[in-house]
Amino acid sequence: MTHLSDLAIYPGTFDPVTCGHEDLVRRASRIVKRIIVAVAVGGHKQPFFTLDERVDMAKAVFADMPNVEIMGFSGLLMNFMATHHAHIVLRGLRAVSDFEYEFQLAGMNRKLDPNVETIFMTPAEQYMFISASMVREIAFLGGDISTFVHPCVAAGLQQKITTHRQSDTKNR
Repeated sequence: MTHLSDLAIYPGTFDPVTCGHEDLVRRASRIVKRIIVAVAVGGHKQPFFTLDERVDMAKAVFADMPNVEIMGFSGLLMNFMATHHAHIVLRGLRAVSDFEYEFQLAGMNRKLDPNVETIFMTPAEQYMFISASMVREIAFLGGDISTFVHPCVAAGLQQKITTHRQSDTKNR
């Protein structure tokens, strides 16, 4: 059997990285020898955290996994893939609503580079409903996010919200 790659790229904004993301990476790391969590600048999204903050949080979350590397990137994913000689894109599907967008993305990526394959994984049942935007919203409203994110992410999110609120107060 010929393998295309022992490396998978897991791209996303990870704003912030959630337990769902963590679950996918941990499970995928048993299938693929090496994973690069590719933290995207943001593109059309306006991330709450800076790229450096998101990279740092992801590094803390995956610090115990020697086969997982965290890198920030900007630009086209297929260019990032080519730079790292990667042929596998790892993507998560939480619900049917994710499928259409992810299916289009996988098709476009295959059109841009026919050697790239997308592998879809679903998070464990307890993480199916978690999204980074929901986690941010719950945190902004004072809710408990401790079951949705790693403790270092929860602390980073609380600190960022406090700083954000203080700057809003000063600007009024």
